[in-house]
Amino acid sequence: MEIIKYKLNDIVELKKPHPCGNKQFKILRVGSEMRILCTECGRDLVIDRVKLEKATKKIYPAISEEGASEA
Repeated sequence: MEIIKYKLNDIVELKKPHPCGNKQFKILRVGSEMRILCTECGRDLVIDRVKLEKATKKIYPAISEEGASEA
């Protein structure tokens, strides 16, 4: 099985929806246990990495602010 590369602030779409009906979560912590945040209701979850890898349908990369200039 291939290891999925998760990064902070990536948005993951899961196969099954959260009880609020949303399928998209923001990654807050990366490691053997992942901390994710529901983008709809704000619920904070801690889930094992293996479980998250099996539940992930699609990953939307985080938008970087490297191109933004400071005034």
